[in-house]
Amino acid sequence: MQNSEIVLVGGSGKTGGRIMKRLEERGLKVRVASRSSVRPFDWEDRLTWPGALQGASSAYVAFQPDLSVAWAAEAIEALAKTAVECSLEHIVLLSGRGEESAQRSETALKSSGIGYNILRASWFCQNFSEGAFLEQILAGRLQLPAGDIPEPFIDADDIADVAVAALTDPSHRNKAYELTGPRALTFREALAEIGAAAGRPITYEQVSMADFIGGLAAAGLPEDLIDLLEELFGQVLDGRNSSSMSGVPDILGRPATDFSHFARRTAASGIWSV
Repeated sequence: MQNSEIVLVGGSGKTGGRIMKRLEERGLKVRVASRSSVRPFDWEDRLTWPGALQGASSAYVAFQPDLSVAWAAEAIEALAKTAVECSLEHIVLLSGRGEESAQRSETALKSSGIGYNILRASWFCQNFSEGAFLEQILAGRLQLPAGDIPEPFIDADDIADVAVAALTDPSHRNKAYELTGPRALTFREALAEIGAAAGRPITYEQVSMADFIGGLAAAGLPEDLIDLLEELFGQVLDGRNSSSMSGVPDILGRPATDFSHFARRTAASGIWSV
């Protein structure tokens, strides 16, 4: 692996930057493939794919906007075919738990004949600190259409550690891992832990799906992102993914990061300070 290059498709997101840092610290050759990279990669322009993949031996793939969109499985199938033609040996695919469309993408990857790993991740802890929820948290109140269904939030740093292990250790190849935190919390419980760590009250308010979608539209979010969030809150967050799984300890030999540790560490960074 020391003389092989790893390409990160969608490597500018929450997981990609973390993976790149870890691979570079190991002295491995790694590059990002995105619309703004030196070798551009655009999911909607397949003519860019061969140039972005050429010269790599393996790839980490984070599909945009999400594997739940209708055309994702066909795109993953085509990407895997292109990867084989470019002599890649291995793809690590970031997937979601309990999403039927994501499962179709997983099947397409497995059927391609390329070596693979599938990382099925639960909701990221970092959605509260780096994503769509941050602005509301800073304002002291988060409004979502989620009730008392618990979710075993996963730390993106754990995902990055798992991805690096999958990319660099062939013994993990051709396996799927369910990546969750060690315990499940409701959104209300997660906000209580964030508030305690940040030292200020942060309240959670459950709203109707109609009000939630209306607020997103009024804020100017693109329609495809609104549709994605509606599916995640309306279908996937129904209890099917509430169980904690052993993927992180199975591949890393250590427990997954607890949400309370994430909250304390993130509060110390000052990101939730106002």
